[in-house]
Amino acid sequence: MRYDLLLQSMVPGTPFDSARVEALLEARGAKARPSGGRTWLLEHGSVEVHPLREGGQWVATEVRIPLEHRTELIREVVSKGAELAREAEVRLFDPQLGRELGAHDEGLVADQYERTARYAGEMLGLASAMPIDTSTDEGFQPTTKFVLGALAFFTLLYLVVSWMNEQLGG
Repeated sequence: MRYDLLLQSMVPGTPFDSARVEALLEARGAKARPSGGRTWLLEHGSVEVHPLREGGQWVATEVRIPLEHRTELIREVVSKGAELAREAEVRLFDPQLGRELGAHDEGLVADQYERTARYAGEMLGLASAMPIDTSTDEGFQPTTKFVLGALAFFTLLYLVVSWMNEQLGG
C-alpha cells in the first residue's frame, strides 16, 4: 500500500510537459530504475516516481509514497513536490483529498496520510507489512468504568452493612 500524489498540467485536459518534470527530478537526484520510473532520494527516505499514462499518452507523473508510521517523508514530499511543481509550471495534486497542493498543505496531507495508513493497518490487515501502531490504549471505556464503579460501590455497601449487622449482634 502507498499514498500517491500527482504532478499534472495546470489545466486538466491540456498536454503535460513531462520532459520539464523529468529534467527537474533528475536535477534533484532522482535516479532511473531498471524496471521503469525513477527513485527520488530525499532526506527522510525515498519515493518512486512513475509516468501515468492514459490511452498511451503521458498525462501526469505519479509520486508513490510508501505508508510508514512516521509523517516526515510525506511532509518532505509535499514541500519539495510543491517547489518542483512551481518550477515546472505544473500542479501537485492529491487525489485522496481531491485538491491541488502547495507547500503549506503538508499538515493537511500528513493527516490524510495517517488516516490512510491506519485504515490499511486496521482494516486490510497490513499491520505486519507496515510498522504502524494501531493500538488505541486509552484505558477502560466509560461504560466499563461505570460498571466497575457500581460493582465496587455495592461491594463496599455490602461489607459495611454486614459489619454493622455483626456489631448489633444480629
